[in-house]
Amino acid sequence: MRVCLASTSPARLMLLRQAGIEPETRSPAVDEEAVIAAIETHEARTLAPDEHVLVLARRKAADVAATVAAEDPQFDGIVIGGDSMFELDGAVLGKPYTAEVAAARWRAMRGRTGVLHSGHSVYRIAPGEPVREAHAVAAASVTFAADVTDAEIDAYVGTGEPLQVAGAFTVDSLGGAFIERVEGDPSTVVGMSLSTLRHLCTDLGVTWTQLWNRTDAS
Repeated sequence: MRVCLASTSPARLMLLRQAGIEPETRSPAVDEEAVIAAIETHEARTLAPDEHVLVLARRKAADVAATVAAEDPQFDGIVIGGDSMFELDGAVLGKPYTAEVAAARWRAMRGRTGVLHSGHSVYRIAPGEPVREAHAVAAASVTFAADVTDAEIDAYVGTGEPLQVAGAFTVDSLGGAFIERVEGDPSTVVGMSLSTLRHLCTDLGVTWTQLWNRTDAS
């Protein structure tokens, strides 16, 4: 069974590979800021983090699923979309993009606990059958070490790793040493909850082991 990841995130790709899945990858044509702005303007409110990530995960998966179905009528498999954001004291912290913002985030986060929200959308596509979708949000709390020094923060930010990830941290790479505890599915913090994806696939009649297509999971 084919698997298409509606994302160009290296972390999500690595996560699936480590789980025995080598997906095709496509970049969704979704203007994330415009999508959220349009919804919030229409509803005259700010979306909660779990709503925010689910909306974007579904839009990304839907966009790629439509493209795949149109370009390859014989596609038999699933399309996976995801989105993540980090919440600390009610404030949503997306990708910092700049070193200054990332360093300020880390100085504010050390010794504290926040929540990583991850939206998931899975589309089941099969020849001659209607397209079906299942979706869900997973969350994991992350506690940062209180004794992280300014010098360590500056060195970490200097690697560039935290600039392009939600919350300005990773748990599976250089940032992992500065995180003391994760409560919830650890893969959620990487970018997608594997256990959540498995449940969604099951809802769509797909057994998780059907997706294993890597002969070398290293």
